[in-house]
Amino acid sequence: MANQPQKIVYKLVLTGGPCGGKTTGQSRLSTFFENLGWKVFRVPETATVLLSGGIKFADLSPDEAVKFQENLLKTMIQIENTFFELGRTCQRNCLIICDRGAMDASAFISKETWESMLHANNWHSVELRDNRYNHIVHMVTAANGAEDFYSTEDHACRSEGMELARELDYKAAAAWIGHPYFDVIDNSSDFDKKMNRLIACVCQRVGIDTGDRLNVNSKKRKFLVKTPLVPDSEFPPFQDFDVVHNYLQSDYRKAQVRLRKRGQKGHWSYIHTMRKLHPTNGQSVEIRTQLTHRDYLNMLPQRDDAHFTIFKKRRCFIHENQYYQLDIYRQPTHPRCRGLVLLETYSAAYDQDALLASLPKFLVIEKEVTGDPAYSMYNLSLKEDWKTSTKYYAGSDANGRGKHITNGHSTHKCNGHAKVNGHVGKENGHVDKVNEHSCNGHAAVNGHGPMNGHSEEAKSSREQNGHNNVKLTNGIDARTPLKT
Repeated sequence: MANQPQKIVYKLVLTGGPCGGKTTGQSRLSTFFENLGWKVFRVPETATVLLSGGIKFADLSPDEAVKFQENLLKTMIQIENTFFELGRTCQRNCLIICDRGAMDASAFISKETWESMLHANNWHSVELRDNRYNHIVHMVTAANGAEDFYSTEDHACRSEGMELARELDYKAAAAWIGHPYFDVIDNSSDFDKKMNRLIACVCQRVGIDTGDRLNVNSKKRKFLVKTPLVPDSEFPPFQDFDVVHNYLQSDYRKAQVRLRKRGQKGHWSYIHTMRKLHPTNGQSVEIRTQLTHRDYLNMLPQRDDAHFTIFKKRRCFIHENQYYQLDIYRQPTHPRCRGLVLLETYSAAYDQDALLASLPKFLVIEKEVTGDPAYSMYNLSLKEDWKTSTKYYAGSDANGRGKHITNGHSTHKCNGHAKVNGHVGKENGHVDKVNEHSCNGHAAVNGHGPMNGHSEEAKSSREQNGHNNVKLTNGIDARTPLKT
């Protein structure tokens, strides 16, 4: 049909110096575009694939180093071509994220050697730089602007010092100068905002309207939704995903670690998430790692027996230019999760009335539960009664330290009046304390059922340029021995 929109195959390169956040950026971009119904392919960094096989660049002779770079580039081009062909034949809009691109090879050799390599293989910079990819985004290294959070610890393929990291970052950026769509994401904001800026930048180039979801001042907001839900036909176009969460054994006072399986029609993606507190500033951060199916199965035996497995249906949709995720909890689970539905979105709106009025009218919003530990997925999955549990997590204190309450909880208040889509509705008409009104040790609203929910899932994360060690910028720092 003449009016049918043309399918998009968008070839994006994420480049930058060491500890720039490329891998976390890939994960965030993948989740964002998959929720919009796009197919996302992630092209691995060719250098990491080759170096992980035992090659040590420092041990190579000058001639061997040049030949290695030439073969690396040939391998990269072939790997990319495989994904590009898959994108061409895909029936959906497709985002192809390349962890570095062809021109990055020029940053590691002399100009003369690069020109000789191009000539020998009948390559041309214009073809490799300008015509091969739609968009280049340079993620600035933490060594430039977030020095306190730059590190190479626990990383088998990286040993760059601070000065070398800056030099490599500059060379990586210079290699792509001249591309018609080249953007730089620096460290002028905290890391979570840096990730939002990355996604907003790509969406702007693609032509996707994100509303204020990616506004640098926006934050995740969470709302309790009354059931039953309206029929599917009353929703705008949506994508449904099956989601399975398992918490792993960890020192819960320092970190919460979980595995997520997310998929459609039997096709799954796997994520490892570590949520922890920064040791000095108390900020809550999340480090996300894409896993293979084998990695996922190997880690499942580390499940924490103190937690139930959480099963959810996640519905993603856009309503009036605002992006939403609706989490519908499923059985089997703890009784506190039965019938639980939570709506999440990012918003920069500070006026509560305006925010509530903007929410989808086809959903009945009982109240906002942003930051309420009674709606933390970690707490919801606990098998123990919250009153007696030693693992109940009540958030952070004034000094940023985690509060784990034993033999009772901190006071949770229900507002005297809650507005539902702009309409006033009473919740008990007075303040309820968890220790006074409970259902199986959990707060009850109007005496009917538990106050349930889950935690904010995406605070901030930082990954070190597609490699194992993770460092967060501008006040956020975390490391894990896992492949993050």
